[in-house]
Amino acid sequence: MEGSKAVFDPGSVLVIDGKIELVGRVADVDQHPAASDVEVVDVTGHAVVPGFHNCHLHSGLLRGTAESLALWEWLEDHIDPAHRALTPEIAEAASWMAYTEGLRGGTVSVLDMWRYMEGSARAAEAIGIRATLAPYTADLYDYFETLETNRRLLETHRVAADGRVRTWVGLEHIFYCSPDMFRGAAALAEEFDTGIHTHSSESIWEVQECLRQFGRRPIEEFYNRGILGPQSVVAHGVWLDDREVQLMVQTGTSVTHCPCSNMKLSSGPARIGFYRQQGMTVALGTDGEKENNNLDMLEEMKFASLLQKVSTLDPTTGDPWDILDMATLSGARALGLDEVTGSLETGKDADIVTVNLGGLHFVPVMHGDDFNIAAHLVFTASSHDVANVWVQGRQLVVDGEVTSVDVAQVAGQAQAAAEELFERRRQLKGTTPSPATTLGKNE
Repeated sequence: MEGSKAVFDPGSVLVIDGKIELVGRVADVDQHPAASDVEVVDVTGHAVVPGFHNCHLHSGLLRGTAESLALWEWLEDHIDPAHRALTPEIAEAASWMAYTEGLRGGTVSVLDMWRYMEGSARAAEAIGIRATLAPYTADLYDYFETLETNRRLLETHRVAADGRVRTWVGLEHIFYCSPDMFRGAAALAEEFDTGIHTHSSESIWEVQECLRQFGRRPIEEFYNRGILGPQSVVAHGVWLDDREVQLMVQTGTSVTHCPCSNMKLSSGPARIGFYRQQGMTVALGTDGEKENNNLDMLEEMKFASLLQKVSTLDPTTGDPWDILDMATLSGARALGLDEVTGSLETGKDADIVTVNLGGLHFVPVMHGDDFNIAAHLVFTASSHDVANVWVQGRQLVVDGEVTSVDVAQVAGQAQAAAEELFERRRQLKGTTPSPATTLGKNE
């Protein structure tokens, strides 16, 4: 996935001290002087690929409980009250669950926007996954993090766990945060030389409301507030006009495409093929467990391709190699990690996934001029086909089982935390203010 559509069939990857030493044909790699002194993992019949980067995720415990709703009604009635009821302990249990689920499906790295993220950092460190932490900050509503709590997390976890855990500055949404908070976030990111993550242009109503309030479209307003740049990642970007696309490209700002979430909430189809043609870095994300309802990056790849095809009526768009790039190298680039991960190249960290192609649903597996593995990975495979996962050379999934944690214990703790969260939400007094109420979603 380094950009040349290179395939070694059959191939081999030599890993020494957690780094990729050599990638090539089996016979060639076997000639390396170190090849005779390392453990051999035989994955004949598997695709060996770079690990996946989930570049927009919310840890959470609401899966299957707020369905068939429009975005702003969904936020007002379910999501925002859950934030009011959240505790650090519940939040941490959600991150343990989300990171373990993602890892099982080949995700080696997440960009997680969540709360009380000291617990998220503990979970990522113990599980072994990479995590970029972007706290939900807001100042127009009091049930989110603040720039001060974001600062404290930066002070303790700017970079932690041998570089696997990092902290960015998070901004919930333009209607949750004042202009001053955006400028404060930009200053905080500059002070700590770190990234910024936020949502934008997810719904048509959002664009219309932004024009009404500020006289500018959302990305233009972001530019005005100083948060666009090569260390910024905007989630969704469904409704960008051509000028906004050029602002994103000119500033080096990346976008994370979340097709399953965008379809489920009827947000619309982003012009992903056009964005990439214009030079924008486009990553791929699942969004949260509540709006997907899983964290399966292989499934996300399929929908990323199909949504492009059906929305443009162009069957040539959404090419499997392009989609695989979004999930691997472009995802790493959006996170500023492309020098260390995202592709199988000499010198990079050994973040490696194997996908077992032995199931009936992969027949036929073709080689040579008829090579079809890229198509199988995008259109056929799911997280259940992932067999092995390594992060920084440490094997965390063996034959489909996560070995770094007790999965049953993680699930049990998350179940108990979800039940506590729902009970706490039932006990809330009064209504939960949110943009849907304050701004009048039906006006």
